[in-house]
Amino acid sequence: MTLTDRTGTYPDPAFEADTLEPGEPSAQAAGAVVLSADPSPTHAPEHPSSADPAPIHRPGIALDLAAFRKAGIPVLDVTVPVYNEEKDLEPCVRRLYAYLETQFPHSYRITIADNASTDSTLRVAERLARELETVRAVHLEEKGRGNALRRVWLASDSPVLAYMDVDLSTDLNALAPLVAPLVSGHSDLAIGTRLSRSSRVVRGPKREFVSRSYNFLLQSLMGARFSDAQCGFKAIRSDVAQQLLPHTIDKAWFFDTELLVLAERCGLRCAEIPVDWTDDPNSKVDVARTALEDLRGMYRLTTDMARGRIPLVQLQAALARGPLPAGLRAEEAGRKQSLFGQLVRFGAIGAASTLAYAALFILGRTFMDAQTSNFVALLITAIANTAANRRFTFGVLGRERLTQHHLEGLIVFGIGWALTAGALLWMNSIPNPGQWIELSVLTIANLAATALKFLLFRLWVFRRRA
Repeated sequence: MTLTDRTGTYPDPAFEADTLEPGEPSAQAAGAVVLSADPSPTHAPEHPSSADPAPIHRPGIALDLAAFRKAGIPVLDVTVPVYNEEKDLEPCVRRLYAYLETQFPHSYRITIADNASTDSTLRVAERLARELETVRAVHLEEKGRGNALRRVWLASDSPVLAYMDVDLSTDLNALAPLVAPLVSGHSDLAIGTRLSRSSRVVRGPKREFVSRSYNFLLQSLMGARFSDAQCGFKAIRSDVAQQLLPHTIDKAWFFDTELLVLAERCGLRCAEIPVDWTDDPNSKVDVARTALEDLRGMYRLTTDMARGRIPLVQLQAALARGPLPAGLRAEEAGRKQSLFGQLVRFGAIGAASTLAYAALFILGRTFMDAQTSNFVALLITAIANTAANRRFTFGVLGRERLTQHHLEGLIVFGIGWALTAGALLWMNSIPNPGQWIELSVLTIANLAATALKFLLFRLWVFRRRA
């Protein structure tokens, strides 16, 4: 990877060190290029003086703007990821540059992240970087918006990182409100939302339906609380990004959702900014294909968190804001998650548990009597059911009270076992009921215990305590 300005071309070792993975060839070998213009006295130079070290910033703490100004580091780094956008790139960047020059209150940098374009996009980006101060271009050999954002953000020295789609569908007047809560330390991430009542949105019914359906699934199945995962208008503090980005995998459109869900599971604060948004009729996004990839991403991310690939407990500890005052802790503990969302997730887990129970019961009946097979099948599925509901339905993470939760879950299991055992005793009075009749009666008894189980989980086992 190299940097080029009006005086020449030179390597950028910081970018190399932060972004290359083990075994990956150097940027120069891969043909990657980064271009930037001469720094202006009113904006940050690309390479601050070693006499002015970068200030330290931590989550939940307001940025020391004077320190960043002294170190010559732009407060905001806006990334515009592009792929084959030779026609739209120049008007987009010039419009964004004009807005930031005249209306944005902080120092900034615009980074054009070209990810493997095959047209003249890179040449346009290079020319813009030479002509406009505070604009640089980054060329990556691998395609994918998520990959481009992850690489550029991990290498950036700015304390606030943002991105927007090249079509600039979102009104730029929302950029300053997007960045403000991150500068103040109030929030860790900020997203533009098209689904707020105060947002003004112009788009077709197909994209409206797909977007709302996808966000509904996120909220129902993954317990997400943010309203709009796919709006191409987001910002994050770099101290948070440095912790979260290494644990993201997706290289394409699901990257946004992956980052937001991970941040939410770590207890980070996300500010939502209502935006005015106009659909680009020439958008190259395949909505249906993207939706399917997002569904696959939801499954993969859920599996990753369930298997512990992502160290949520350690991330929570590293990014913790500190305890709330006692009064506020009590107030927060009293808040409950959406009942509807809990019911949807509980029902999905319950359906999977019922199918698993039926399979285990049938398998057990090949070498055990009905009562023993019923008990073993219920015990196995009860432990898995409690673990799944603990994590996904009620959002309880970490090992705190883990043993207590499972013991109380076993008590709930005992109630379900008593109901199904009673059903088996009743069937004993029926001569030769047959295996399928046994299974049907037991399944009905199992479902009958579901409502009571949910109430016990919600009001007792996983009830939030002050």
